[in-house]
Amino acid sequence: MKANIVDLRYKMKDVLKALNRKERVEIIYRGKSKGTIIPTHEPHKKSVKEHPLFGLSKHDKKPVARIMEDLRGGRYRAL
Repeated sequence: MKANIVDLRYKMKDVLKALNRKERVEIIYRGKSKGTIIPTHEPHKKSVKEHPLFGLSKHDKKPVARIMEDLRGGRYRAL
């Protein structure tokens, strides 16, 4: 699909529909191609076994807060 600046402003719904159909949208400005909007790829679905919490059991000795901190990482970096 080709779209000019006016299309992006007034017909954005059509542009989004084209992206939903996995079409590339070429942006035209003053008759020249200025860029392309490329649809994103859907992330593949991960299996349950790939989840970071898979395999944890109630018999683990670590407290939940510590497990979550290890998974998330620190909030601040040391300088």
